[in-house]
Amino acid sequence: MTSTNQIREGGCQCGSVRYRISGAPEGLIVCHCSECQRQSASAFGMSLIVRKDHFTLLKGELRDFNRVADSGRTLGGHFCPGCGVRIYHSSAAWPEHIRLRPGTLDDRSWLKPDKQIWMRSRQSWLDRLPEIAAFDVQA
Repeated sequence: MTSTNQIREGGCQCGSVRYRISGAPEGLIVCHCSECQRQSASAFGMSLIVRKDHFTLLKGELRDFNRVADSGRTLGGHFCPGCGVRIYHSSAAWPEHIRLRPGTLDDRSWLKPDKQIWMRSRQSWLDRLPEIAAFDVQA
């Protein structure tokens, strides 16, 4: 992932939620856990690690959903109540950070994952993504 201090904006599919992030993100993770597969309806989920104080909600309101993650920690999902798009995750284990869903950013061209986690849960047809550190569980 390219570090940047640029201000970046994003939002949900229906346009009811808009946000801004500032400061350099601290990493981009590809997660192969079963819950990320379920939530993304895909082979994996992605999380952009952002300091919570670098995230500003510009428009709309978010609804919250809490669940127990594969790691055993409680994970909060924050999403648009209109279209259901997940904007970010939060965790009491990392109260100063959020895990932004990078697909909600307006410009995704600069994204490049740093590592992938929960490799033991990955889809059997999906080999390790090239040039990214990989861990059997969350590191």
